[in-house]
Amino acid sequence: MSEPRVPTEPVRTARLDLLPLRVEHAEEMAVVLSDPALHSFIGGTPLSPADLRARYERLVAGSPDPAVSWCNWVLRLRARSCLVGTVQATVSAEHGAEIAWVVGTPWQGRGFASEAARGLVAWLGRRSVRTVVAHIHPGHQASAAVATAAGLTPTDEERDGETRWRLTRAANTPPSVS
Repeated sequence: MSEPRVPTEPVRTARLDLLPLRVEHAEEMAVVLSDPALHSFIGGTPLSPADLRARYERLVAGSPDPAVSWCNWVLRLRARSCLVGTVQATVSAEHGAEIAWVVGTPWQGRGFASEAARGLVAWLGRRSVRTVVAHIHPGHQASAAVATAAGLTPTDEERDGETRWRLTRAANTPPSVS
């Protein structure tokens, strides 16, 4: 029997609100993610609002595997009341999560990705997720810095040309404060 899905809930950090993804975010997020340079490490090209809406419909519907939760958030900068990026966690029944983040080009270099990733990792810890993994291109120094800030460390493992970063907590270790 599989464990219940992990519900995506709002998360608050010092400057950001991590809001559960909604299909209605697609229009604004299409602008946030419109710079082709964002895709230099992750591949693909910027999606149109319609294509992003279709993608968000699939994400919001959730994983077809009942043992897997797709938790997706948009990052809202409270001071400007605008969206600046996303974070996501794929949580499995084995108490592990794979995480990822992206911040729009105009918002990079201000610590938003690190802040959001720390908030996400702390949120996962409060849900007893003991292992958190991210896959980072070895040349992507900014993402390596985000992973480090969130408490992950690089491993010797690779997948699809990316280095696997990991944080493993003991069963009774409280999550760090975001």
